Amino acid sequence: MASTTISAATPSFQIISTLRFDPDLPRVTSHNANDESYPVPAHSPYYLLSYHRDRLINAARHFEWDSALDFLQQGLDSFESFLDGSIPNREKPWRLRIAVDYNGKGSVEVNPTVAMDPLNLLVPSLHSGTQSTIWKVYVDSQSITPSGFTTHKTTARDDYTAARVRAGITSPAETSEVLVVNPDGEIMEGSITTPYFRRHIVGKEINANEAVWVTPPLTSGGNAGTSRRYALSQGFCVEQVITKADMVDGEECWLSNGVRGFVRGVVVLSR
Repeated sequence: MASTTISAATPSFQIISTLRFDPDLPRVTSHNANDESYPVPAHSPYYLLSYHRDRLINAARHFEWDSALDFLQQGLDSFESFLDGSIPNREKPWRLRIAVDYNGKGSVEVNPTVAMDPLNLLVPSLHSGTQSTIWKVYVDSQSITPSGFTTHKTTARDDYTAARVRAGITSPAETSEVLVVNPDGEIMEGSITTPYFRRHIVGKEINANEAVWVTPPLTSGGNAGTSRRYALSQGFCVEQVITKADMVDGEECWLSNGVRGFVRGVVVLSR
């Protein structure tokens, strides 16, 4: 993959963020999350709306795209109005892919998305939603070098596509995920999700005998995802380096992203 400096000088990519529009979300946040457990605007049908705008702003700032920053910093109301124009039917859930280019031009690709219990959009500690599907979670056989294209989400995703192919994941509809790994053997993230594992923490102000949910730190090279930020803000998890060697065949985990919310997974090391 080209370096951040070269590609940002003559950009052929866009910064992106993918989120869920769900008409049931305002009801869920109103009844199951108080003002401190869900980011504003709490009653929007756009999942983690402010976090998605923040993510795009941070990417534009990293790549020094001033025109994109001007577009994204107009305010949340303007950002939501921009998204509203793309919704075909406000009574159904949708998957939105927001893309912003170097010149500050934004576009939204809208597709139908899977029906699900909207409670699963909240962090697991806040609900007892139904989970009928367990995702299979594989570990990539090769490594990826961290860069601005792994820290920030862009259309330059060849490394992630290749990891999915190596894992035998051929369709975005599959309930399977592959964990990408940096050259030091540290888990960075999933190809389309943030992973969480149950681990014992040593040397911190946490009971060493009690396992807690952990997620890889950004220093391992992964993406600063929106659902990851939400999980950390609510104390669902803490950051800890997780290596490929730490993975246990058959262990249960959580996965999250801006469209599916939080889903259960199981690690598969042998096939």
